[in-house]
Amino acid sequence: MEDAQVGWIAAIIIGGIAGWLAEKFMNSNMGLLMNILLGIVGAIIANALLSVFGIALGGWLGYLIAGFIGACILIALGRVIRR
Repeated sequence: MEDAQVGWIAAIIIGGIAGWLAEKFMNSNMGLLMNILLGIVGAIIANALLSVFGIALGGWLGYLIAGFIGACILIALGRVIRR
C-alpha cells in the first residue's frame, strides 16, 4: 500500500468497493468484511503479479483496479479449491 500512496482508511474503503465489484462481477455472495479483505489482499496480489510484467498501478484508481482484478482471481481460486 505504500507504493500506491493510499492510507489505511482509504485502503479499507477502496478495498471494500473493489471486493463488492468483484463479488457482483463473479456472481458471488459474500459479506462486507470478506469484500474488504478480498479487495485489499487482491490488490496486493494483483500488484505483485502485474509488477512481474512491468506494469505499475498507482493512486486510488490503480488500487481499485488492482483490487478488483485480485479479488476476482481470489474468488476464482476459492471456487476451484472448494470443488
